[in-house]
Amino acid sequence: MKRLASTLFITAMLMGMGSAFAATPAELYDDVWKIVNKKYYDPTNNSQDWSKWRYRYHNKLKTKEDAYVAIETMLSSLNDPYTRFLDPKEFSEETQSIKGSLKGIGTQIGLRDGELVIIAPLEDSPAERAGLLADDRILEINGESTKGINIDAAADKIRGEKGTTVTLLIQRKGVPNKLYSVVRDEIEVKSVSCRPPFENTEIPSDIQYIRLSSFISKNAAGEIESILANSSGMKGFIIDLRSNPGGLLTNAIYISDMLLRGGTIVSTVDRDSYKSTTRARMQQLTDKPIVILINKGSASASEILSGAMKDNHRATIVGEQSFGKGLVQEINKLPDEAGMNITIQRYLTPSGSDIHKKGITPDVVVELTQENAEAKNDVQLKKAIEILEKMTCLVQKNG
Repeated sequence: MKRLASTLFITAMLMGMGSAFAATPAELYDDVWKIVNKKYYDPTNNSQDWSKWRYRYHNKLKTKEDAYVAIETMLSSLNDPYTRFLDPKEFSEETQSIKGSLKGIGTQIGLRDGELVIIAPLEDSPAERAGLLADDRILEINGESTKGINIDAAADKIRGEKGTTVTLLIQRKGVPNKLYSVVRDEIEVKSVSCRPPFENTEIPSDIQYIRLSSFISKNAAGEIESILANSSGMKGFIIDLRSNPGGLLTNAIYISDMLLRGGTIVSTVDRDSYKSTTRARMQQLTDKPIVILINKGSASASEILSGAMKDNHRATIVGEQSFGKGLVQEINKLPDEAGMNITIQRYLTPSGSDIHKKGITPDVVVELTQENAEAKNDVQLKKAIEILEKMTCLVQKNG
């Protein structure tokens, strides 16, 4: 189980240098204070005097557990669910997810308007097989209310040993609340697939369908490159980013670079208002027409890629409004094998749009209803095929 702004849901992952040396509880606490003071994207630190925290627990931290509680209390004052402390166990899990393996039920969770929400289940995960969907509200975990719960606490309750069961009370728009019992498992993170979610959807043989379920795997960009390199006979591409919660910023940039001939990919703005712009390097692998599918579970790196493609008029975006996570995180290694995720930047699409809490608006809005899903009628993918067919016909006519 990974939570919002964890490795699986992070917009960017830049490995901090950190250190593995032993440290006193006070030194660990002070390291975190200094990282926030230097790197946190909001220079006002949520409109507070950050210096008041440095010596707040002077001579009071006797154990590592004392330091953990003090650090979490300090970070909570930022009111940023993406900036959080990782104890050694959580930091190890974060590292493992980059390597492509997870333990749990395979879904990302976050907070939206103070409510615990599922951002997206991973492909072929216990969560997906149980029927959990993006935007489901989790009202209870094993019979305990989630009201007022934070992401870390919720993740701890949902995680567990392989073969054990977690029960979630789910609220879904338009249907009665329902209990879902999900058996935990060890999950292999599959980033790229050419198989549509509903296998009964017929895709023309000359259209290459690519489903990118996560940007977290370090192999994701290479897998996309391989598909593009072996698709010379295709007349167009559908890239499915639905329920893709994000991952490595570098993957989003590399994949955008493969598809663009010049132009801006993304800009980032740090605490000092310094704006850094990343542009395509003119190494486009294909100039064939592209349609990108997004939905409310498409977040962070998914929004960077779809925003770059939309603003550069390189692709038609189809589906539903995306999640709206426009912040960049860095993971820092701390003493004693602990770590922390910290928001260091906000990002802008090529047009200068800040999509945080707003999302990417599709060029063509198509809702996939609960009835569509139950009938395995992928109206969004069908619309993408229809649009791509028209685009390719127009290209051939003009050519």
